[in-house]
Parts: sequence; structure tokens; C-alpha cells
Amino acid sequence: MAKEEEKMTREEAGKKGGEATAKSHDKDFYQDIGKKGGEATADSHDKDFYQDIGEKGGEATSETHDKDFYQDIGEKGGEATSEAHDEEFYQKNGKKGGEATSKSHGKDFYQEIGKKGGRANSDDD
Repeated sequence: MAKEEEKMTREEAGKKGGEATAKSHDKDFYQDIGKKGGEATADSHDKDFYQDIGEKGGEATSETHDKDFYQDIGEKGGEATSEAHDEEFYQKNGKKGGEATSKSHGKDFYQEIGKKGGRANSDDD
């Protein structure tokens, strides 16, 4: 009697195929198919889809990372931004932020932050 062939699971077949592909393709191949996949996803999904997966990713990340992680990536991002942009970039963004804040806050808001700033400065003396 012939030996009964062992059947490969779908997971095993996928792993075997992935390993064979990795041996025969370079970084450019993976970048190209990733770009194509990203474009196809963008064509078939709307803003809500991306907001939803972003929220899920943010929640998962917050469950596995602590305050130090966020401080570290924030610092790295700030350094990268400051290396990539000049003074005009910050002036333009500051102006946009100031305009947006003035549209969404009234006189009371500015009086309150002015008082807080005054108290903070008087504590320094």
C-alpha cells in the first residue's frame, strides 16, 4: 500500500509560498505591491473606514504602550519636523492655529488664559 500523503494546512502552504517569494523578490517588489494595495484600498474605502481603523489602532497601541513611549515618539516627531521645516513654516501654522482658536473661543477664554499666564509669571518672581 502506498503511503498516504500528508496534507498541508492552508497556514503551512501560505508560509511556504511566502518564504519562496521572499527568496526570489527584492525590496522594490514589496514596495510596489504595497503601493498598489494601498491605492486599491483607498479607491474602495471612504474617510470613515480610515477613521475607524485609526481609532482601533490607537486603542490597541494605548493598551500596550505607556506614557514614556508617547513622550519618546512625540520628541522624535518634533525633532524630525524641526529639521524638515524653517521659521516660515511655523509662522504660517501658528497663524492658522491662532485664527482657528479665535473663531472657536470668545473673550472669556482669552481673559482666563491671560489670568493663568499672569499668575504663573508672578509665581516665578
